[in-house]
Parts: sequence; C-alpha cells; structure tokens
Amino acid sequence: MAKLWEKNIQVDAKIEAFTVGRDREMDVFLAKYDVLGSMAHITMLESVGLLQKDELNLLLAELKSIYKLADNAKFDIDPGVEDVHSQVELLLTEKLGDIGKKIHSGRSRNDQVLVDLKLFARAELIKIVSNVDDLFEVLITQSNQYKDILLPGYTHLQVAMPSSFGLWFGAYAESLADDLQMLLAAWKITNRNPLGSAAGYGSSFPLNRQMTTDLLGFDTMNYNVVYAQMGRGKMERTVANAMAAVASTVSKLAFDACLFSSQNFGFIRLPNEFTTGSSIMPHKKNPDVFEITRAKCNKLQSLPQQITLITNNLPSGYFRDLQIIKEVFIPAFKELNDCLEMSALMLSQIEINSKILDDNRYDYLFSVEEVNRLTLSGVPFRDAYKQVGLEIEAGNFKPNKSVNHTHEGSIGNLCNDEIEAYKNQILTQFNFEKVIQAEERLLL
Repeated sequence: MAKLWEKNIQVDAKIEAFTVGRDREMDVFLAKYDVLGSMAHITMLESVGLLQKDELNLLLAELKSIYKLADNAKFDIDPGVEDVHSQVELLLTEKLGDIGKKIHSGRSRNDQVLVDLKLFARAELIKIVSNVDDLFEVLITQSNQYKDILLPGYTHLQVAMPSSFGLWFGAYAESLADDLQMLLAAWKITNRNPLGSAAGYGSSFPLNRQMTTDLLGFDTMNYNVVYAQMGRGKMERTVANAMAAVASTVSKLAFDACLFSSQNFGFIRLPNEFTTGSSIMPHKKNPDVFEITRAKCNKLQSLPQQITLITNNLPSGYFRDLQIIKEVFIPAFKELNDCLEMSALMLSQIEINSKILDDNRYDYLFSVEEVNRLTLSGVPFRDAYKQVGLEIEAGNFKPNKSVNHTHEGSIGNLCNDEIEAYKNQILTQFNFEKVIQAEERLLL
C-alpha cells in the first residue's frame, strides 16, 4: 500500500515497522476525531471554493458512515496503511474515487493529528471531569453522613489529635475540587483549534480557520501557525499534569483506605465481595482494588515527566519523536477513569467503625483539648501545656473525650456546603455543552 508521501522508492520493511511502531494501534482511538476534523475541514473547503457542493455532500455522507464504524469499535486500519488519516482517505477514495483525494487540500498530517489529539483529549477530559464529580459526591455524602464519628488524626504516624470521618471524607472531596481547577486549565488549553496550520507554516490556500474553529466547537484557534505546531506535546503535558493531580489525590486516598482497613487500625471495613483472599491464609480479606488503584495512580503521576523527556530538547517544527507521546498519553485516560470509578464504588460501600476512640490507646488524642480547656480557664498556654505533659508522664492523664471545634473547616463546622459550591462554580466554567452541540451539528 503506497504511503501518502511515497514517490518512486519503497521504504525498507524494517524501517517502516520501526518508524510506524504502535501508531496504528493508537490511531484507532483517534478515528472518530479524525473524521470530525475532516468534516469540518471539507465544509470549510467548499465555502472557499476548493470543493463543489455535490462533492461535499458525498464526502460528508461517507464520513458519517466511517464515524459510525469508529463509534461502534468497528474501524480498523488495514495492513500496510500507515495511520488513521491514510485509512480514512483510503476508504473515501475506494467509495468516491478521486473526490476522496481532495480532502487533504490545505492541511498536513501534522495539523490533522494535532486536531485529532485535541478532540480526543477533549472528549476524555469530559469523562474524567464527570468521574471526578461522581467521586466528589460520594465523598461529600459520606462526610455528611458520618460527620459526628471521631477517628484518630496522626502526625509522623503517631497518634496526634481528634479527627473525624467528616473531615477525612471531606478533605479528599475538597482536594478533588482543587484538581478540577487544574483540569479546567488543561481544558482551556486543549480547546483551541490548530487546524489550518498545515505543517506548521500555514497554507497559500484561502483557508477560513475561524469557520473550522466554530464548526468543531473550539473556544478559539491557536492563532500563530508555528505555535500551533509547537503545541504538540505541550497540550498533552498540560493535560497529563492535571491528570497527575487527580491521581495524586486518589493515590493518597487509596493508601489511607488500605491502612484504615487493616486489623491494626480497624477504622473501616470493606464488604467481603470487594476483597480478595490468600491461597494459604483462609482469614485474609485483601484490599486489592485500593492497592492496584494506588499503583496505577502513582504510575500516572510519572506521565508529565515522560512527555517532558520526549519533548524537552526539541526546537520548533515537527519531529517524529512526537509520535511516541501517543503511546503513553492515550492509554492513560482509561487507567485514570477506571481508578475513579472503582474508588467511588468502594467508598460508597465501606462500613465505618463508630467506636474507635473507646480504645484507651487513643486517650492521648485529647491532650491538646485539655491544654486548650485550661488555657480558656485562665491558665497561660505554656503552663497548661507543661501541666498536661507532666500528667501524661506520670500516667495520671484522664481524657475528656468531648470535642467542641467550631471554626470554619473543623470537626464541628465542616463547610461541606461551601466546598460543594466551590466545586460547582468550577464545573460551570467548562461549558461542555458548546462542544457537544457543535459535534452533534456536524453529524446531523
């Protein structure tokens, strides 16, 4: 099968296999988005006189058929076909003859893959934001439900001060809200149109880049054509940083869940059907889902560095190095979404131990409460601290286990309504509906 760029010399088979690498495998994920980009591009070509109206209608109808194949996971890249762009053009020319060869006017595979990756990342970000929101809602619900149940707080893994399940669940909810801020920044950088930058230096055709920007639902275009090409790798790295922030939150949460469900802690219990066993120890109920989640999320936190190391010594212009980013970038979305979905399921079903602090090993949690009570009664803080410390050393400390924290964000005043309002205010800024409606209009 001749390549789009091939002339009279056929490339060596080993060279071809090495340079193509996993591109065909990764490009299947981009097929729907390659079709959408082509639909917008040829609609624009017709408007500037580079296609006839009847040609446009034929091409659009056939592209919609290809889109359905991709949407139903039935799109394949034939052996010998280099990439998704070549496969789409091949299918069009097989059905429509020379008309199919006209779709590439005014663009390069460089800006084609740029727009494909942006449309793909945009769709995947919508899924991630939805799953982050779902996990947030589980955490806030659990925080509100168990807000009055105390558990130990730790510093240096030593028993420190009273905490609560309200604080524990709510802390991770608020962390996810901050992570949404990073996802919003990634969304805004992703949602800019590179199409029309061609190989990175524009085109002598009278392209209407604003038209393709509007047709695809982008907020703006990447205006400078050189910068549009420089955006390859930058967009992926920015999205990866946002994904890594989410992964960091979920990884820490998974670690807590593993720790708190162990017999030595016993703060939470997982349903039996959510655990696995041992081949030799009949009593074991292992939190494998949280352990795998922790590992996957820790791996995801390396993604920005992997992309940086592929791109950080490249000057402006296109280089084949950029192809390798797909291999780490495209699969990462499913991994993160899987972790988010499993975490939401697990945390919605865990059982809470409401009697943790009945154990006298946690008596010293209340030492600061006693110091504060003495201080409020008029004893200077440093004297109160010393008095309680001497009681502890002498084994005479008797805890008062009533806790009265009232300031914002404390045990008795979680501010969950404010945290949820903060999260919702971020969500409204994505304006996903504009993107969804633009894509639906193209496919009508």
